Amino acid sequence: MAEPERAESVGPWTPGVVDATPAGALAAIGAGAYVVDDKGCIMAVNARAEQLLGRTAEHLVGQDAHDLLHRDARGHTLPTSRCSMRQAFHARRTEQAGGEWFAKGDGSLLPVSWLITPFDTGGPEPATLVVFHRDERARATSPLPEPGAVPLTELERLALLAETTTRLTSTLDVDETLRRLVALVLPRLADWAVVDLITERDEVWRSAVVHADGETLVTHPELQGPMPPVPEESPMPLSRALRGVASTLAGPKTYQREPDSGIAVEQRRLFKATGIHSAAIVPIRSTREVLGALTLGRADKAGDYTDADLPLIEDIARRAALALDNARLYQRQRKVAETMQNHLLPQLPRLPGLKMIARYLPAPDASQVGGDWYDAFRLPDGATALAVGDVVGHDLEAAAGMAQVRNMLRAYAWSHQEPPSRIVDRLDEAVTHITSVPMATMIFARLEAADDGHWELCWTNAGHPPPLLISRDGLTRYLQDGHGILLGTGAGKARPDATTVLPPGSTLLLYTDGLIEAIGHSLDEGLERLRQHAAALVHRPMASFTDELLRRVRPTENDDDVALLVLRTPAEPGTP
Repeated sequence: MAEPERAESVGPWTPGVVDATPAGALAAIGAGAYVVDDKGCIMAVNARAEQLLGRTAEHLVGQDAHDLLHRDARGHTLPTSRCSMRQAFHARRTEQAGGEWFAKGDGSLLPVSWLITPFDTGGPEPATLVVFHRDERARATSPLPEPGAVPLTELERLALLAETTTRLTSTLDVDETLRRLVALVLPRLADWAVVDLITERDEVWRSAVVHADGETLVTHPELQGPMPPVPEESPMPLSRALRGVASTLAGPKTYQREPDSGIAVEQRRLFKATGIHSAAIVPIRSTREVLGALTLGRADKAGDYTDADLPLIEDIARRAALALDNARLYQRQRKVAETMQNHLLPQLPRLPGLKMIARYLPAPDASQVGGDWYDAFRLPDGATALAVGDVVGHDLEAAAGMAQVRNMLRAYAWSHQEPPSRIVDRLDEAVTHITSVPMATMIFARLEAADDGHWELCWTNAGHPPPLLISRDGLTRYLQDGHGILLGTGAGKARPDATTVLPPGSTLLLYTDGLIEAIGHSLDEGLERLRQHAAALVHRPMASFTDELLRRVRPTENDDDVALLVLRTPAEPGTP
């Protein structure tokens, strides 16, 4: 019988061997590393793992990693219910830990720190990578350390900082940044996390007080809220952190002395309510200013914080400061943009016999302002101009471009008694040559009373979604005529006009594409959705019709803003 071949530590992908892209991934890892399949059996190891474990690849490959390697501090087989690596393996999540033990080939115990993460071998089945190295702080003969008493290894520290950077910089919402910050440090570094923020009015607000009950995070709103002002000379830890002076360790005795400020009183209340026996308090400081302070506390965890713990917590706080600073700048810009947008959107004129209503909804996840707009105004000859448009973009530049387009349109429409197509031709030429607007779409219309008491609409469409006309009986049609090229292309082609009579009691919708465009759905599907709901709601009063239509039709997953202009004619021709 032929002797079985020796399993290689690295090499081309074959049973018992892993070589993910880039090739030789396991060999490139300086620590011990092995890969397990979806059942937890070892598929491949690197040479460093063989050396640390005192076992050859033949002895490791094919074995259940948990049964073969995982032990408690006294060398007993570790129950799966107590094995954090096993739990992370089944949940297919990235996890790291220290102060644990692997069984070596000679029966002795190897103190280890490890990191586990899902791993793509290129094959059809899921796999998991385990990276480990000797943990010099642990002693195989000592009792299992209490959680929190052992500092993180360098590998764990780097992994935590990388995760902190990734998670905190991927949001521009202050509240979400705080939630993510707390979830990163609890329960890994503490069982209590407290965040005090300095507002733009230099007021202190206790924004988060959260306790880790096992893996569950519990918020304590009764301990949150406004705080007294920051004292200028106080040597107390939180006061120093909020001034950006220094990071400090603290405990209950720190605040048992006579309080020197209102903040010290609040801190004494916090320590009493939480039972924190050791705390690390560090500034949250950006490159421009101090934004607040982060307090990590141990109440249930054994061991006190030491000066050696502060650099890691300070690194986390610096990353939090960067994220919070960006979020605040974003929200400040959004507030300015919203104010600008609200001032730019016009008041609708009062038209005898006609009802008109408009809505503007900012983009929920963008900068809360964009180039969508509507307008309605009386013309010198008694007609009423109607317009809805969309300038490309979702920022202050788009809002400024929208203001330019709207104001030029008003000027041309007022000074030239011409058909809508000619007015938009003039506007297109101006947009191309004297503005920075890249592209825009719009519908511009003239509405005027006919001799028989009906209302006549004349319009031109510059690359915009078509208006929707709904009769009082729920019959619908899109006004597809009058369609021309969008603004800003410099094409110079003459634009068409279209004319229709609005039936008595009919409702006309002018809208922007944010109302009908949805990720994963075609434009035709959006138009059909709008048509169906508008027909079903047309019997409602104008305000109810408009608000319910927006609620039903606007895609929840869309990040575009929406402008909507709704007009309804009298039920009988000539009636007020």
